[in-house]
Amino acid sequence: MPATIFTERSSFLDEMIRLEGRGDEIPRGTCSCKGEEPLLYRCKDCFGVEMVCRACILQRHVHNPLHRVELLGLRIQLGHNPGETCYNPEPAAGDDFVVIDVHGIHEIGLDFCGCETAQIHYKQLIRARWFPATTLNPQTAATFALMEFFHLLTFESKVSAYEFYHSIARRTDNTGTTPIRDRYSAFMRMVRQWRHLKMLKRAGRGHDPSGVDATSAGECAVLCPACPHPGKNLPEGWEDASHDIRWKYALFLAIDANFRLKRKLVSSDNVDPSLNAGSCYFVEENAYKQYLSERGCEPQEKSSCVSHNAVNMADTKSSRGLAATGVGTVDCARHDMKLPNGVGDLQKGERYLNMDYLVFSVMVGFAVVVFNLSYDIACQWHKKLWPRMASMPPRLHLTDRDNKTIRFFVPKFHLNAHVQSCQTAFSFNFGKNVGRTDGEAPERGWANINRVASSTKEMGPGTCRDTLDDHFSDWNWKKVTMLGQRMLRKVKEASRRAKLHREELSELQRSIPASSLSVWKLEIEAWEEDSTQPNPFESRVIPMTQAAVRRQLAEKEAVDLQAGVDVSLHADISPSLLIASGIDLQDQQRRLAADISALGQHATDIQKTKIFNQSNALQRRLDMWAQIQVLYMPAVAPIRAMEDACRSEGTAALKPESFQLRLPSQLAPHLPCNQQLRECEWELRYAQAHDALNDVRQHIRLFTHLNTFRTANVRGQRASTRARTALNLAEQKKRASKAKYDAARDALTALAPLLGKFGWTDIMRPLGWTDMRPMGDFIQGQSEGTRDIPWIWKTPGVLQDNDEGLQDCLRIEWCKARAQEARWSEELLLLLEEMQRVLMFLTWQGTWWSGLASARHQERLADSEGSRAYANRQSALREAMAEKFRQRWAIVPAVVAAELDDDGTLDIADTDSTMLTIEGPPPLAVED
Repeated sequence: MPATIFTERSSFLDEMIRLEGRGDEIPRGTCSCKGEEPLLYRCKDCFGVEMVCRACILQRHVHNPLHRVELLGLRIQLGHNPGETCYNPEPAAGDDFVVIDVHGIHEIGLDFCGCETAQIHYKQLIRARWFPATTLNPQTAATFALMEFFHLLTFESKVSAYEFYHSIARRTDNTGTTPIRDRYSAFMRMVRQWRHLKMLKRAGRGHDPSGVDATSAGECAVLCPACPHPGKNLPEGWEDASHDIRWKYALFLAIDANFRLKRKLVSSDNVDPSLNAGSCYFVEENAYKQYLSERGCEPQEKSSCVSHNAVNMADTKSSRGLAATGVGTVDCARHDMKLPNGVGDLQKGERYLNMDYLVFSVMVGFAVVVFNLSYDIACQWHKKLWPRMASMPPRLHLTDRDNKTIRFFVPKFHLNAHVQSCQTAFSFNFGKNVGRTDGEAPERGWANINRVASSTKEMGPGTCRDTLDDHFSDWNWKKVTMLGQRMLRKVKEASRRAKLHREELSELQRSIPASSLSVWKLEIEAWEEDSTQPNPFESRVIPMTQAAVRRQLAEKEAVDLQAGVDVSLHADISPSLLIASGIDLQDQQRRLAADISALGQHATDIQKTKIFNQSNALQRRLDMWAQIQVLYMPAVAPIRAMEDACRSEGTAALKPESFQLRLPSQLAPHLPCNQQLRECEWELRYAQAHDALNDVRQHIRLFTHLNTFRTANVRGQRASTRARTALNLAEQKKRASKAKYDAARDALTALAPLLGKFGWTDIMRPLGWTDMRPMGDFIQGQSEGTRDIPWIWKTPGVLQDNDEGLQDCLRIEWCKARAQEARWSEELLLLLEEMQRVLMFLTWQGTWWSGLASARHQERLADSEGSRAYANRQSALREAMAEKFRQRWAIVPAVVAAELDDDGTLDIADTDSTMLTIEGPPPLAVED
């Protein structure tokens, strides 16, 4: 990289901005055709910048609709418009100037203007919209159209300069018969300079009177409009807001490292320095390396959580043949954008030494008072952060730290890799005032930037950093342009989810005594204010052992067996006892059917004998019960007689497990039946459904405890087999309880219209397999923040059995449900606040660009016109974006209002009422 680019870049930048105006065409009042039409047109793809009238521009492009111009064999005259004569031409040395454009690599004859008013050669090239490869006797140039095309192509396809250049060369000649001069090195130099100059131009550095050399750290980065920027998009007096409001002005930072973006040990900073020099996303290299060299020998602390490789292996990561093992970054956690001075090379893994420097380089640039930091090793990294800050350069110290609120979180996807205590203490799901932030913003950015890793790892240090800076800027800009649709989609989702989880929490609370709720609420509020208080999301009950679960299963079997044996029928049976006995017999039928189904094809004689005995005993009970049933339900007699007649005619003998009891719920509605019997069955079935549902809950908990115990403690084939047997038994019990509940509910469904029963279906709902899961579990497609609570845990009376384990589970589930509702409500308020900030930022930025239009005094009219044209275009662009967003978000108040509870649980008044109604100019038709 020639040293002259540092001294001449201001001149290059001025010339590029000059092209935004008419340049040397200002004095010329008439077109070369001598017509009277004004000079309003010029072609960006034609050679030169000549202004022509409408008739001429149409005529010149009749045969060039796609504008494919062959330059070979032409002699180009710079410094004058086509057709004008230069009286002192200066031919390029060798008469073989090389021009690279989108159609090929061309060798042309080129004359520089040598008149008294002629500009230096590289300026003549730039004014013709050709970018020179050097400032000293240039022999190669690339058209602006080519540079712009490659610039966008490399963003979208991540094509390398090598691949692009050789594609252009093959387009010039794809046969190898025509020699083509190799200008790849020159093209690489032009690409790098083009990126740097475009960055300065878009940052307004060409309009600043202090000049390019006065560019400050991070000034050229594309800022996130939705993040809080004091003086730009925050209301007056925001710093004095109360604590219950201040959280909306927090900055969310996401910290991560990427080891795909490594760089080989080639070149050096002396040979290949960065042109950006800390003015964009990478920190300034000299100060960064000096800090690392002074403290590089400090050992890395070991992790006391799980074995985080990022912590424990930081000092041992292989760096052989590498100048950088990767990069560390600090992103905007809510909007996925890279932050100014938040990127730096890693020399030996993800050391605290590197990451601390990057984090504080970002934080000192934001004068906010609330920071929420997300890092996959935050549980360890934050422990000695402030002592480490004290040993950093003074410019990186946070001032007035006592008045700042700084909280630490672990990204949601990474959280499950931590120990249980970290999963609650550092969770975005349970932390207050963070909305639905997930902390995984860097991961989404890596998917985009990793595709350039194969190119950047071969680059020198300065070229690599400048290239990544350029890609990060494009990533940020695309995020800015998509804020309108992304934030509208998020508001719609947050409004819907906030309402859904409010209803979910309200439904759960109806099943919990008010006294328990008041105690739990005090506990969780105390923990939210002071994390040293007992964590309400952690269990306080000693988990069951495998032996205890087996004992409970055995006791349950004994109770069931006793209930089945104690069925006694006699002639004096009462109506209620008749129905109760029938329901018990139905249970025994299901049990027998299940035993037969589990018998298998190779059952032993003992197993078969046991089944036969059960079947015979059940048949005797059924016969006795059927005789009594006819006394109370005469309508059953003809049905039984018909069934007996069918069997006597050769039909297979009726098996006891298939015997139709013909209880009142099983009779057709038109058949006569005593209403008292129906009432008796209703009451018994309703109680049976409650009992069965309670059994389902108990068996779910037992199965969960067994499975947890097996995963954590059981090793070896024998122990695993015994544990699997116990799990299978618990699963069978759960399925049997479900079948019992389904039968009871079917009976209730049949009896309800006959007895005029209503409202019971709100409590006794259909029981699906997805409902039979623990309270803290969720099905596929759900996450901690979107999952629902199975309805079986929200029915009235769940806590009436005084089960300590169940109460503890329900308390934790209530805390989680409360957190879910709070996070979605916070997310909605944060989004509304961020929308307001986006509009304010774009309005401020438009005004800022308008001020730059005349900020720098230009001696020549062409220069000042170009400067004004570009600044005004950028200002109009921001105004148009703000208006477009404002129009897109006009439906937001109606969307939010539609999801509010009648009692106004979520008060939209907490957000600035002027949101989405900022006064501004009408939308302008401008080109981005």
